[in-house]
Amino acid sequence: MKHAIYQMDIVPGNPEANRLRVEKWVKETVEKESPDIIVLPEMWTTAYTLDDLEKHADVDGEPTTSFLKKLASTFHINIIGGSVANKKHGKFYNTSIVVNRDGEHIYEYDKIHLVPMLNEPAYLTGGTRKVQVFELDGVKMGLLICYDLRFPELARSLALKGAEVMYVVAEWPTARKDHWKALQIARAIENQFFVVSCNRIGSYSGEDFAGTSMIIDPRGNPLKIGSETEEETLVETLSLDMVKAIRKEVPIFTSRVPHMYE
Repeated sequence: MKHAIYQMDIVPGNPEANRLRVEKWVKETVEKESPDIIVLPEMWTTAYTLDDLEKHADVDGEPTTSFLKKLASTFHINIIGGSVANKKHGKFYNTSIVVNRDGEHIYEYDKIHLVPMLNEPAYLTGGTRKVQVFELDGVKMGLLICYDLRFPELARSLALKGAEVMYVVAEWPTARKDHWKALQIARAIENQFFVVSCNRIGSYSGEDFAGTSMIIDPRGNPLKIGSETEEETLVETLSLDMVKAIRKEVPIFTSRVPHMYE
């Protein structure tokens, strides 16, 4: 299953400009690499322009959902659509969107853990639905948004539901870049699945972002690591048989004793 990750900079508060950039990147990447899945970062339509969400946020997932559905069906690719600022029921959420290669919107998730360090709780509402497993091309997968990575319970719940790949879409700051790397590797090792992350680069409102998008195998080995400062495309084919092999080799899930953990 071939992945292409768009480690992009984001034009603050300009969804149309960012959609045009993504559309151009998808066209070029599909022609060059023919990926099965593309991955975008967190809040890629607006960046963290939290003061201006009323102007720039999606409403009930639009127009971004329709934009991604059209891209997916036109280029016959699955899309992990990062996340967007999204207004629904009068509140703003940080919402991820997943679309399959037939242009079907198959999964949506509102970020549960809001980042105090970036003042998210002052502007956004935390999601109320648990993370779930979804399927693309018959493979079970899960998705977290940025700060969610710090809460191992979420990743473990996805693994227990059969996820073989976990995506992390992010605007993770450079100030905590060592945590970003270490936590991804830990989640891959402890859950024995692939971790595929997409982080932005660049700066906004005095905050630098760490890039360093990663593809990590179920043994915790980084297969690809992005630059800390440059826009780039990371491409890697995941050998999904490795998940079953490592879970058989080191059978942590059959060794668990959950009733002893409380």
